[in-house]
Amino acid sequence: MPLTDAQWARIEPLLSARTPKRGGRWRDHRQVIDAIAWKFRTGSQWVHLPAEYGSWKGVYTRLRNWAIDGTWARVFTALLAQADAEGDLDWVVAVDSTIVRAQQNAAGARRTGAPAAEPDHHSIGRSRGGLTTKIHLAADSRCRPLCFYLTQGQANDAPAFEHIMTALRVPRPVGRPRTRPDVVLADRAYSSRAIREHLRSRGIRAVIPQPTDQIANRKRKGRRGGRPPAFDRQAYKQRNTVERCINRLKSWRGLATRYKKTATVFQAGLHIAAIFIWSAR
Repeated sequence: MPLTDAQWARIEPLLSARTPKRGGRWRDHRQVIDAIAWKFRTGSQWVHLPAEYGSWKGVYTRLRNWAIDGTWARVFTALLAQADAEGDLDWVVAVDSTIVRAQQNAAGARRTGAPAAEPDHHSIGRSRGGLTTKIHLAADSRCRPLCFYLTQGQANDAPAFEHIMTALRVPRPVGRPRTRPDVVLADRAYSSRAIREHLRSRGIRAVIPQPTDQIANRKRKGRRGGRPPAFDRQAYKQRNTVERCINRLKSWRGLATRYKKTATVFQAGLHIAAIFIWSAR
């Protein structure tokens, strides 16, 4: 589905002018964004791009260049800032991860000439499912993504938690960007003491259940094990928001399966899907 007029009205002021410093005018931004969205929604090959979108090479070049210079990330962040300024962000944040299968052609990207932020392994690892990438993300209470972090598919969730908290950064009209949610909801994979202490030191309420094996271990130790962390079962019911957010993202076939060789371009696809979600609010 292409951008609606209401969505484009939110996005257009955040994009650069169509006349670059060198060369001729760029193709219409709206048409290019619709073409890129078509690619990620369908997962089809570039050569099958519908004729009304023009040459696929120009579309891909815009996708890659704006991924490298951070344009997609800036537009996504600006939409978050607009929502926050309008009181449409309640800062009850749920954190989770999901694994996506990397198509065979996604492997083998060159290690030389990659963007500075591109990891050597391109966030492609090996797990039981073969070549995989893991998407770590945070979502708000209305199932909308707030930030992303990519790792290899076999990576554990807990070490990526700090990166997610670092990526959660929403600018404000006055003062510093907001980086601290009111509540963080997460499953047992994030129940380590280090994560709890990190949230406590920042004044963030943690709603994270304790693994059953840790509970049994505390019971065996008796008082020596200490009290288990407080856990609000009612608040934890809201953690499904991040799972529903993942479902929304994976409805885009090009995100449910990774076809892109570089993590930079694949993460740009995540930002584009998030731009469509936030501009439709």
